[in-house]
Amino acid sequence: MWMRFAVCVFWLVVDVQGHDRASLKRSNDRYGSCQYTFTVDSPVESSCPSTTEAENLSARVTLLEAVVSRVPGAEAVTETVKTPGETEEMRQLLQDKERLEGQVKELQRRVEELTMETEKLREKPCPLVPGSEDSFGVNRGSGPAVSGAFQEMKAEVSEVPAPPKVQENVQDNAGCGELVSVGEPEPHQKANSITGKYGMWFQDPDSRGALYGPDTVWRIDTVSSDVRELYAYENLEQLTRGYPMKVLLLPESMESTGATVYRGSLYYQRKRSPTLLRYDLTAENIVARRDLPHPGFHGQYPYSWGGYTDIDLAVDEKGLWVIYSTEKARGAIVISQLDPENLKVTRSWETDIQKNKVANAFMVCGRLYTVASYRANNTTINLSFDTASGQSKAVDVPFRNRYGYNSMIDYNAARKKLYSWDNFHMVTYDVKLNDKD
Repeated sequence: MWMRFAVCVFWLVVDVQGHDRASLKRSNDRYGSCQYTFTVDSPVESSCPSTTEAENLSARVTLLEAVVSRVPGAEAVTETVKTPGETEEMRQLLQDKERLEGQVKELQRRVEELTMETEKLREKPCPLVPGSEDSFGVNRGSGPAVSGAFQEMKAEVSEVPAPPKVQENVQDNAGCGELVSVGEPEPHQKANSITGKYGMWFQDPDSRGALYGPDTVWRIDTVSSDVRELYAYENLEQLTRGYPMKVLLLPESMESTGATVYRGSLYYQRKRSPTLLRYDLTAENIVARRDLPHPGFHGQYPYSWGGYTDIDLAVDEKGLWVIYSTEKARGAIVISQLDPENLKVTRSWETDIQKNKVANAFMVCGRLYTVASYRANNTTINLSFDTASGQSKAVDVPFRNRYGYNSMIDYNAARKKLYSWDNFHMVTYDVKLNDKD
């Protein structure tokens, strides 16, 4: 009997792994002996859960799928159960992802704000600092404000054609001759406030390795009681766009429209004074000063248009000049050549041309040329004086004041052009020489 019982228990242990339920019954057989009976479900029955169990399992699976679907990349996760370490790692990765997404959104917001600010700056010039109004009560210039000694400003990077090759040394006779024609005026920029009705602009004809090359454009608006702001543009393209790369604040005020740029320096007349100043554009300070001998100034012997244009500095192939008059010359134009380093007068010529009878003057190849009218749209270059011969003569070269009020004319020997400021407009003229020299 015990053998039979052991066998039954053995088979029960072996088979119970695959069955859900088992029962043990005890009864007497027909001989009066004790009989044990074991009953188990069939394999087919145990593999099929009841209806209630199936419904519960289905609900649990649906809930699990909903949770998994919320996790990015869950479709790639296998159905293998995660360990606690893997679960914590997944949670940390999700937190990092949310943090990085937040940073990306913040950066996108900042880029959008900066883009909008850039567009606003392109649409209109920056306001000047308070207190920079001129005597008319209008802010000066169309460039950015000056803060302290100066304010730098990067120009927009743009692709422009290669500039024409410019001579590095113009103090010689190469290409010299008498002026025979002046081309039509070509406008490049217009000042946008009353401060720019009169002004000056130039490019250095002989930069000689200075910080600013021959392509740099210099501009000064001169309608003000205190003219000190000097705008620098990277090239003509940036002048046309209205984007200065720097604004320099001159340590001493200038007078009138008679300044010029040469060999990396700005040469100008100090306000209400016969003093000439040389301002080094690299060092940004005055490196030389000298009083011109006995000149008229501040309205004594101006050009016919006025503007305190008594002293007019000029540059040509032969160097630096100053055009003015004295009491001794009784208002006739005096020409002096200057040493560009120390501003000392090296030689002078007295002409028979009355300064207040001509609208403006400039030097080309050692010759003085005068313009008859600053207002007439169609006028002429009417007189010349040759420093080589000491003789003056009448000439008749057509010249056009396109905008009807020309307050500045300067010659650039390297580019063979005249630079003019005509009633708010910055203009150039091509010139032609006869190459006799």
